[in-house]
Amino acid sequence: MTDNPKDTIYIDVDDEITAVIDKLQSSPKKIVALVLPKRASVFQSIVNMKLLKRTADNEKKNVVLITSEAALMPLAGAVGMHVAKTLQSKPEIPPAPMAAMAAANAPNQNEDVPLDKAASVGALAGVPDEDQAIEVDNSEPVAGADASAADGKKPKKGKKAKDASAKKKFNIPNFERFRGKLFLGIAALLVLIIGFVMAFVVLPKATVTLKTDTSNLDTNLTLIADPAVERLDKENGIIPAINKEFRKTDTEKVAATGEKNIGKKATGTVTLSVDCGEGAPSIPAGTGVSTNNLTFITESTVSVASFPDTTDGGCKFHKEVDVVAQNPGDEYNFGSGKSFTVAGYSAVTGTNDDSMTGGTDKVVKIVTQEDVDKAKDAITKRAGTEAPDDLKDDIREEGYHPIEETLKAGTPTVTSTPNVGDEANEVTITSTTVFTMLGVKKDDLKTLIEDDARKKIDPDTQVIRDNGLDEATIQVEETGQNGQMTLSLQTVVTAGPDLDEASLKEEVAGKKSGDIQKLLKARPGVNEVEVDYSPFWVQSTPKKADKITIIIEGSGTGDNADTGQ
Repeated sequence: MTDNPKDTIYIDVDDEITAVIDKLQSSPKKIVALVLPKRASVFQSIVNMKLLKRTADNEKKNVVLITSEAALMPLAGAVGMHVAKTLQSKPEIPPAPMAAMAAANAPNQNEDVPLDKAASVGALAGVPDEDQAIEVDNSEPVAGADASAADGKKPKKGKKAKDASAKKKFNIPNFERFRGKLFLGIAALLVLIIGFVMAFVVLPKATVTLKTDTSNLDTNLTLIADPAVERLDKENGIIPAINKEFRKTDTEKVAATGEKNIGKKATGTVTLSVDCGEGAPSIPAGTGVSTNNLTFITESTVSVASFPDTTDGGCKFHKEVDVVAQNPGDEYNFGSGKSFTVAGYSAVTGTNDDSMTGGTDKVVKIVTQEDVDKAKDAITKRAGTEAPDDLKDDIREEGYHPIEETLKAGTPTVTSTPNVGDEANEVTITSTTVFTMLGVKKDDLKTLIEDDARKKIDPDTQVIRDNGLDEATIQVEETGQNGQMTLSLQTVVTAGPDLDEASLKEEVAGKKSGDIQKLLKARPGVNEVEVDYSPFWVQSTPKKADKITIIIEGSGTGDNADTGQ
């Protein structure tokens, strides 16, 4: 098999003419296919084409340019370079225009100069690089210039001679680079916009803390909760109440642990015997006859006196009776000749003349009472003594305040599926418990607490800031008739200056911290104002109220009296 005489060389878009010539010279083959990339600027010059052609001729190699770019065809045709669109296409020399042919045949001043491999493409080819300027003759001829030159006269002193061949420079734009820079610029602009919005619209927040003259007032009330009344009786402290029920159902599954043999029972025949002197007893059906701790049950009533036997020198009565094993199992299968005792008839004995047969084993899982009790215990532990949250939610939805101490749980109703003794792999226990709880009218409760607190403050300078109902302790002192209950209530009421958080947010929005401090310190009862911003670069209060947090503290105790956000 002969070697392939053709070599394929791939040219990079950044390769200069010196690199291309080196690759050509390094190839050991006589036929070299140069695969050109798109927009190969190195071959846009007729000079570079001539250098490549001359090198190929000197090396006695046939070069084929693999490209489909129309701009290269005239230059390749001008120097006689073969071109093919693909590696499988037939190479040919494209036709060359007259201008390209003239440039190819023009004498080259550097014909005999050795190729400088360190020089740039522009220096070797006589044309500028991609970003360099290309000179083009766009100037208009100067009137009289030729005439002056023909007369041998010099231009007048003080005026510059204008060369008719003066050239202006222009740049060929790199659209790929321009597009990349454009996309980068757009991305950078978007990042800047998003960053600006986050930094100066989304993230900025302000916290304004006011330390005020506040008072903590201990409140102790005795109330009568009565489900039968509809309106508050302030004078007697009687408040409307409601008894709410909630039915809670819980289930628990446990594995069945019992076992039961549901196979077939063995059957056979037993001959009963008794001495004639003992009389002739009648043995009822269902009587147990046993041997080796295995009991069989008689299936009919028999009178043993029916057949006296005197063959052995004595007198005995004999009677056969059909029996069935008390329990299933193959252990009840055995041969003849076994002795039996008869339950309740000590004078009667029995024996089997034939084998006991038909007993089989089939053991299955069944539900036991212990399984049911185990599931019930799990439900009881899970339920505990706490009121279901759903019951308290139901009371609140109707406008009442739940009194948790009044919670009562009824006796659970428990059902088992399947029942005890049934065949099953697991048992499901369902427990239903009815819970009851008392609730008192929430608005009326607030009224009683706040009326008691107003007696201890100056209404001209202070208001109730927190009635303390959420932290109140309510206990049952006495249970009366018709569902009435006497309750004792203890809580702490906070009173302070009349400050509305929503109005304060609107007032301070967009202001500097110093202006906020001056504005709020002028309010009665406000002792100190602190303004904090976040993040660290924020210097003024946001203009949106939802970005502002108002905290009102008691200056004496340091306890938060109220918070707004």
